[in-house]
Amino acid sequence: MDLDDLMPAKKPSGVVIGENLSALSVAELEMRITDLQSEIERVRVELDKKRKHEAAAQALFKS
Repeated sequence: MDLDDLMPAKKPSGVVIGENLSALSVAELEMRITDLQSEIERVRVELDKKRKHEAAAQALFKS
């Protein structure tokens, strides 16, 4: 038996997509929106970096 089998399963921290929202309070729902907006911004920043990197690579290989 592995030690991990003895440990209780961890609940995912943060926002879980598709989670039932009916049990959350107004404050929890507002916090969820804030968390999701922050995550969207974080993803957009990373996407922008990757697009710039891809464009630079394409420009390099077109020369």
